[in-house]
Amino acid sequence: GTVGQVVESKRPGFAKGDLVQGLFGWEDYTVSGGEGLMGLQKLPAGTDPILALSLLGTTGLTAYFGTLAVGAVKSGETFVVSGAAGATGSVAGMIAKIKGCRVVGIAGGHEKCNWLLKEAGFDAAIDYKNEDVGAALAKHCPKGINVYFDNVGGEILDYALARLTFGSRVVLCGAISQYNNLGERNPVGPKNYFNLILNGARMEGFLVFHFLQRYPEAIAEMSKWYAEGKLKNQIDLQQGLEKAPKTIIRLFTGANFGKQLLKLGDPQ
Repeated sequence: GTVGQVVESKRPGFAKGDLVQGLFGWEDYTVSGGEGLMGLQKLPAGTDPILALSLLGTTGLTAYFGTLAVGAVKSGETFVVSGAAGATGSVAGMIAKIKGCRVVGIAGGHEKCNWLLKEAGFDAAIDYKNEDVGAALAKHCPKGINVYFDNVGGEILDYALARLTFGSRVVLCGAISQYNNLGERNPVGPKNYFNLILNGARMEGFLVFHFLQRYPEAIAEMSKWYAEGKLKNQIDLQQGLEKAPKTIIRLFTGANFGKQLLKLGDPQ
């Protein structure tokens, strides 16, 4: 996802200086006819490009629909999210908190866990790099997990499945622990899936594009929460096109803290 500035236009409705959003390459200049997958959306005057690509962009919308539409969170429930200091996980947890849930985040490292507790307002944070995740989930979720928002897959998904309670929901958003292995070997499936049967639970995957028609609703509500200080927008901003390869790799090493962005330049 990219925000750019029009430097020249032969298409009606787009003028030099307009900020536009679309799917483009990591490059200084892009040529577009304005249609299809590479189509352009003109941003309203005064829009912050960073907000458009983070909290009010694809990752924020993913958190919104995953938590509210797929996870169907209810006040008083226990909500657990992995990748909790990432762009989607952090917003999912904050939305669950707004809806009255007890929120437990799983993240890597003391700094990220501390941010979840002190800034994002989570009730508990588990450092998967330095803690026994299974034991920590038992400690922080003594009555079980009502909603688990999964961004990582693998072993941590299995730990969460082991703690499900009756009628719980597992939201399958991502599996970043598995991505690098897909071309090398068959990914290992969850061992504790039988708990879905025992607890009358469901596990459901989704893509944010499934909710395309509801984007305006989500953006309006999240904008309100952001203005009220209920949502924080944590970003990890790198600069310079030459940093593109190292920047994308940050996602897979856990180096990023919040929404990973690469800034190519300032509007002229």
